[in-house]
Amino acid sequence: MNKIGLEVPSILMPKIGNLSNWPVIACDQFTQDRDYWERAKAAAAGMPSTLNLIFPEVFLADDDASKRIADIHRVMKNYLQSGVFAEPKRGFIYLERDTPYQKKRRGLVAIIDLEQYDWHPDARPLIRCTEGTVPERLPPRMDIRRGAPLELPHVLVLIDDDTNSILPVLGEKIKNAAPVYDMPLMMDSGHVTGWLVNQESDISFVNEKLEALHNRSINRYSVSGGKPFLYAVGDGNHSLAAALGIWNELKKGGADMSHPCRYALVEIENIYDPAIEFEPIHRVVFNIVFDDAVSLLSKLPDYSCRKIESADELTRLCKNPSAANCFGIISQGRYALIETSSGGIATACLQPLLDGFAKDNPQLIDYIHDEEEVFRIAENKNKLAVGILLPPVQKSGLFETVARIGPLPRKSFSMGHSAEKRFYLECRELNP
Repeated sequence: MNKIGLEVPSILMPKIGNLSNWPVIACDQFTQDRDYWERAKAAAAGMPSTLNLIFPEVFLADDDASKRIADIHRVMKNYLQSGVFAEPKRGFIYLERDTPYQKKRRGLVAIIDLEQYDWHPDARPLIRCTEGTVPERLPPRMDIRRGAPLELPHVLVLIDDDTNSILPVLGEKIKNAAPVYDMPLMMDSGHVTGWLVNQESDISFVNEKLEALHNRSINRYSVSGGKPFLYAVGDGNHSLAAALGIWNELKKGGADMSHPCRYALVEIENIYDPAIEFEPIHRVVFNIVFDDAVSLLSKLPDYSCRKIESADELTRLCKNPSAANCFGIISQGRYALIETSSGGIATACLQPLLDGFAKDNPQLIDYIHDEEEVFRIAENKNKLAVGILLPPVQKSGLFETVARIGPLPRKSFSMGHSAEKRFYLECRELNP
């Protein structure tokens, strides 16, 4: 077993000259905005596109889920057989992404070993989830991966490289070569450029630096009683957990340990990259009225509530909390700020209350990345919904916290805004 849980993938990219229609944003974005996905469909029409290879979660509850999954598998096979892809290239992909908010976010596309990953809250593996995983959300994702001949990554995995000694240095080494892709991203989501990393000296550089980082983590986190680890799953944990579920199924069926499904294609980023900002993931709660939502949160320690006159004022107060934690409540033109003495990450005190309200109906809660979208949903006169704005999230200390106490509550933070999420680009074959 590889000490650092990382292997070099064989990457598939389409051989069409114009790639502008190929990439599309992660399937777990814009889950309350069907119009976004209809516009993406229009933008990608008539050309090969990763949109035809994924299941946007906004459609998961529709009656045609089984047909959609069958169509995804059919298109994957068609793309493989009809010459859409160029010959696979063995190597990492080093990439730089500009978003509407940040410039030059660096990443490395590689495959990680699912034998060294476990999402269960008591597990302390080399590859660790940062937030709680909801088992009920895994079956549809496993259905998509089960039998799929291809995988496409939207999983973002973080490393704790506070000296920024890996990705910027690697970039300087390989950027003299021609990029394998260089394109704008649809729907005003920025630009991405990627270079193949296939020289053994560069691959060895990455492996050696990651091994040194892991050795340092052992010394750093063990001192405070934590369980050291190398990779923190920042985005896409449910997709990675689904991949592990399928690999476990295949192992029980006698699959060889060299099977491609033992691994998952991900993008690795450095948590200290200045282009990575953590954003709160807000909540929208359905089938509840404003006053009942305020009452629900009254169970918080040292609860206080005050009426707020405008959306702008509520947003400003939530971004500059004067208490240990605060939450903005929104519904159809009514606004309130709730403050509490409960410290730590905001989801730790909020999520148990929401789970108690939803009970066996988790669909009553949705998780929204952008505050504008929260206001859009909660202000809809035709929908009974309350939006809950969360305060800012600090990324410093994430690794130490996860090493010491394990995963945070689910949906505790987002790596940037919705438009900054990973776009599907690279593919990898899953057939042995």
